[in-house]
Amino acid sequence: MVHITWDLAQTMKRTIIIGGGVIGLFTAYYLNKQGVEVIIVDKSDMQDTTSTGNAGMIVPSHIIPLSAPGMIAKGVAWMFSSKSPFYIHPRLDRKLLEWSWLFYRSANAKHVEKSIPFLKNISLLSKALYQEFRNEHKDAVDLEMAEKGLMMLYQTPEVEKEEVEFAHLARQHGLEAEVLNPTDIAKIEPNLEVKARGAVLFPGDAHLSPSNLYNFLKKYLLEKGVKFLPNRKVLGFEKQGGKVTAVLTESEYLSANKVILCSGAWSAELAQMLGFKLPMLGGKGYSFMQDNHPEILQASILTEMKVAVSPYGQQVRFGGTMEIAGTDESININRVKGIFESINKYYPGFQSKFPDREKIWKGLRPCSPDGVPYIGAAPGYQNVWFGTGHGMMGVSMAPATGKILTDLHEGHASTMDIKAFEVGRF
Repeated sequence: MVHITWDLAQTMKRTIIIGGGVIGLFTAYYLNKQGVEVIIVDKSDMQDTTSTGNAGMIVPSHIIPLSAPGMIAKGVAWMFSSKSPFYIHPRLDRKLLEWSWLFYRSANAKHVEKSIPFLKNISLLSKALYQEFRNEHKDAVDLEMAEKGLMMLYQTPEVEKEEVEFAHLARQHGLEAEVLNPTDIAKIEPNLEVKARGAVLFPGDAHLSPSNLYNFLKKYLLEKGVKFLPNRKVLGFEKQGGKVTAVLTESEYLSANKVILCSGAWSAELAQMLGFKLPMLGGKGYSFMQDNHPEILQASILTEMKVAVSPYGQQVRFGGTMEIAGTDESININRVKGIFESINKYYPGFQSKFPDREKIWKGLRPCSPDGVPYIGAAPGYQNVWFGTGHGMMGVSMAPATGKILTDLHEGHASTMDIKAFEVGRF
């Protein structure tokens, strides 16, 4: 094992970030602006990650946590179909049972009401930070950021009722929401037939290219002196007096002044090494690209199937499903078929082609049981923080999470109330 340390004056401003996804990179981005020397440690090669193949959506409209009333009944019904939007493979697993019990306890109106302001505020902060980031780096990267909103397409009376009710709720919380009829939809999508009973449009939402964002952040941070250690599995921590003093990988002993864990679906394992429980399971999602013909113009969600549609000119990405899978990264082809079959149900004339297996992206979204991220100090530690558990909202909340973690790291007052994101709440 290589022992990596530095003299005291150098080490005082050096921070190790465990996790090189978009949350970790944005945290490094804001820490670097504060003059902090950062090392990013990641178990992967940091090439094709959960952060590169998702829908790339920035969605302040998504103010309802996954654990909401009605999800239990839907989840039970969906469990009997391997192509459904939400799937848990039945198995005897203690972590799954604990997570499911906490999910059940959180799926109530009181939890939703309490969570809405926190989810809205962090998403609005993120969108503002994305706009600032784009303007600062507009000459260096094309984020393919489109601020045209998000359209929630629905086909059934039951889902129409849910979506219209949600539009009213969103308005009550200060968000724009427009209920559309088929004629309105046709004006937004003039190039092809859209088979929908109606839609709700959230004009304040946006989407971008997650791979362009991720690759630019890596390049920028390297140029700014941030050190990357890919293909390193963290084996443990050296602890002393309520602090982590070193991070132990398979090949290094990394002296640490401060540590931030942005490790996605693997965060629970690292928390266990620190001596506490962090309820977390990986929610596997899939996506694939298609030639955009006839051209889809509007980012949308096909609500009955929970499929995200992100157009990028001549290409369009279809993605979705929530497969509670722990840390299993294998491809379940039936899940992909569920996404693919939904395309022509909503866009009958779209020229879809089932993707080759090697072109299917899959990623594990870190899911907390109450659908709210963990952002804040690790219980019992003075120099360790977590930023994880964002579920399908990692890209959407990444800049705000990085900014909040930087403020906590530097001892600055946070720009928003983060009590709901408390790491030790379970």
